[in-house]
Amino acid sequence: MVLDLWLGVKIGCRETTIPILQNICAFYSCSVEWPDRIFIDKSCKSILSSNPLSIKLLSLCYMEDVFKTIANISKSTYTEKRSKFIAYAIPVQSVEDVKIEIDRLRKEYYDSRHVCWAYMLGAERAEFRSNDDGEPSGTAGKPILGQINSNELTNILVAVIRYFGGIKLGTSGLIVAYREAAAEVIAESEIIEKTVDCQVSFSFEYPFMNDVMKIVKDLEPLILNQSYDMDCLMTLEIRKARFEELYNRLSKVESLIFTE
Repeated sequence: MVLDLWLGVKIGCRETTIPILQNICAFYSCSVEWPDRIFIDKSCKSILSSNPLSIKLLSLCYMEDVFKTIANISKSTYTEKRSKFIAYAIPVQSVEDVKIEIDRLRKEYYDSRHVCWAYMLGAERAEFRSNDDGEPSGTAGKPILGQINSNELTNILVAVIRYFGGIKLGTSGLIVAYREAAAEVIAESEIIEKTVDCQVSFSFEYPFMNDVMKIVKDLEPLILNQSYDMDCLMTLEIRKARFEELYNRLSKVESLIFTE
């Protein structure tokens, strides 16, 4: 199992050296008494060391397997000096989804002045992009992305369509307008939490069915696929935080073989 650290650093659940964590602490201007070595236990929920670490450092190092997104499409309208800003918050899963939605909005609002947008993808919130669509650089896409970040959302596209009202807003006015339009549509959205899930597929001999089903009953993974014969096949899905426990227990079942 792997922990994903901020700044894109990855460490295993066994042992990591101090310099990686020192760099993180330096970046966030926090200090702590450092032990010689740090160990992360199998559940990846606590740090074990010869000296205690601050709770702040723990929150930086451990990324939960839960992320926030929106449940469905939301729409709102913001008006500033007769310019109308129509905002959409749309759940997306990929860059391809983003392209489809942007193309759809451009066709629907073909007579608009600008269709500006920003998106965030992935549980780690590491894939993002913003676009000003002809507005002065940094006045539209970045304020929209800023609202996504402020709400700690991911797998979301926020697009704002502008109809010019005849009065120029200026750079600061545009920034405020796009920020407020994005903030309002996000406020209108239903924000939900989802888990990062992992899948495992395996085969086993029928006489060991009870052993497998006891694990399934104990850990309650989602059964995605199953077939029972002399050679049984099964695919399970479980949240990331419990995947290692599931894998380890399954590996102890006689005759069980993991498959791709």
